[in-house]
Amino acid sequence: MTQPYRQRFPWNLDWNLLRTFMVVVEQQGISKAAHFLGLKQPTISAALKRLEEHTGRTLIIRKPNEFSLTRSGQVLYTECAKIFGSVSQLPSLLDLAHAELRGHVSIATTSHVISEHFDEILNKFSNQHPQVTYSFSVSESDEVKTIVMQNRASFGICLLHGSPTPLESVILYREYFGLYCGRRHPLFHQPDIAPEHLQGEPFVAFQTEAEGGPLEAIYRLRSQLGLANSRRGSSSSLNEIRRMIMANIGIGALPLHVAQQDVEAGHLRQLPPYENLPLVNIHLLSNPARRQSDAEATFLSACMAELSAIDVAERTYGIEG
Repeated sequence: MTQPYRQRFPWNLDWNLLRTFMVVVEQQGISKAAHFLGLKQPTISAALKRLEEHTGRTLIIRKPNEFSLTRSGQVLYTECAKIFGSVSQLPSLLDLAHAELRGHVSIATTSHVISEHFDEILNKFSNQHPQVTYSFSVSESDEVKTIVMQNRASFGICLLHGSPTPLESVILYREYFGLYCGRRHPLFHQPDIAPEHLQGEPFVAFQTEAEGGPLEAIYRLRSQLGLANSRRGSSSSLNEIRRMIMANIGIGALPLHVAQQDVEAGHLRQLPPYENLPLVNIHLLSNPARRQSDAEATFLSACMAELSAIDVAERTYGIEG
């Protein structure tokens, strides 16, 4: 590219094309992006073509049953996400007087996060700063990471597999998972249950219970026990996994401390094994590139101070010491 072209590029570019491109990538297709944006497919296709012509690069490989980004497309998507994140923060940044007076903390979280320690942090912070407001949204772990990266939330709480770069993370708490059946399952009323009784049993699973996923340890446990080869039900919601277990669609894994109330009420029964169970970390995510409000910065500092004062062993739920 010539230097004059580069100088004219931001002035000639229709920035709406970047937003459309970002949605196409995240929705993994033109038809899904059109539905998401409430537009027609030809409009999305034309926008993508204009963007490729303007950049002089092929951004997406579009073939039957194939959707993938070129290297240029991946670079552009990363920058689009940053731009979207910056624009998302404009209302709070422009309303500085209001932010100083009240402040707001938004948290994107995976389903059914239960932690006495985190609840205590929230309680202390809300008592110390009564004018701060809060909002929580529930998404899958991968979506939580995307939301935090795009600055659509102050912080995230989710499972992780591998490094969350460019985000920063700290272990909020840890939880042990066990296998359970509902009272409609024949094993529920059996006096003694051995691991071999689980061989070939249908199962239900979280969508992240897969090789290479954040709940890979549960996947490996099922394989060792010889449960059925394919899942009979799946969900990203703990409540729906619990529902399918109780309906006897299949055996499923739940955090021990979350399932304890249903066990005591006679709705669920824990199945073997009872030792060397999968241990999963739940992380608190933050975006170091985010221009945090006073409320957000103070909240993160409070979280880090509280967590550093409590050993991770004390923040591990499910196995009695």
